[in-house]
Amino acid sequence: MKTNPSWFLRRFPSGMPRPDDFVLEQGRIPNPGPGELLVKSLWLSVDPYMRGRISPAKNYAAGLKVGDLMLGGGVGEVLRSEDPGFRTGDIVQSDCFGWQTHTVIPAKTAIILDPEQAPVQTSLGCLGMPGLTAYFALLRTARPKLGETVLISAASGAVGQIAGQIARIKGYDPVAIAGTDEKIAWCKELGYRTGINHRTASDLAAAVAESCPNGVDVFIDNTAGPVHDAAMSNLNVFGRVVVVGTVALADRFDRPDIGLRHLRRILIQRARIEGFLLDDFASENAIAKAELSEWYKRGLLQTREDILDGIESVPSAFVRMLKGENFGKQLVRL
Repeated sequence: MKTNPSWFLRRFPSGMPRPDDFVLEQGRIPNPGPGELLVKSLWLSVDPYMRGRISPAKNYAAGLKVGDLMLGGGVGEVLRSEDPGFRTGDIVQSDCFGWQTHTVIPAKTAIILDPEQAPVQTSLGCLGMPGLTAYFALLRTARPKLGETVLISAASGAVGQIAGQIARIKGYDPVAIAGTDEKIAWCKELGYRTGINHRTASDLAAAVAESCPNGVDVFIDNTAGPVHDAAMSNLNVFGRVVVVGTVALADRFDRPDIGLRHLRRILIQRARIEGFLLDDFASENAIAKAELSEWYKRGLLQTREDILDGIESVPSAFVRMLKGENFGKQLVRL
């Protein structure tokens, strides 16, 4: 019988997670029960939200306990179906994949993919959760007006690269913040007007002011930290800040988020700061996916993927993404 290498949480990370916070064990290939699918993993996704799931602190997503199988998004081939809606050979995407070569997922979480329409891994990127996050955070939560300046952090990442292109398509003025000159160059290729390398800028607030001479109308915050402070100091009257992620805090997740207090700025500018969770827009997913797919087919959406290979590389890919070392959507190919 084939073994099923699987990653489990060895301990809650202290500070920035490390690959040895996880342990690889050889298990048996599981059998699906009623309403379940046995799937051979083809692609696994690692995403910033998973940092919150491996902490004992309260989080919006259900947390894991030490010894639990690591979970996330994935794409795979159905080997055995115990649900009438799926057949052997179907390619499916679900957010309930284990970090393992063979996984059992609830059929109700699975979406059948058509490889003829788009590469299947795009369901984990521009046509999946990151794309939907970019779409709803920008168009439904921030609601920019034509010509407004939209500042986006982690602009070359899974969410940022799509948010910037949607801003371009809709006639907004997108400005990128990313961590290398190469990433900024990529963002400009996507349609960002300009960009800021937050690792080399000596004065980040001044760099934002220079790149956004008319101020910041919308800030899509994928990182928190010093980038957030720089954006806040340049926020226009009635500016909107959408807090999508806090990956800059990954190395101090369990400590208080202490920094500048912006209450006076918020008061004077009558600004709005709103947290974003994709689940709040589930009823509109079909509409958003249709529009994203149409843009993709027309060549209006490009996506860059950062791929590591093999089940052994999943923890390294996860840590790499948290540190901002990835360039594009971080994936693991099995």
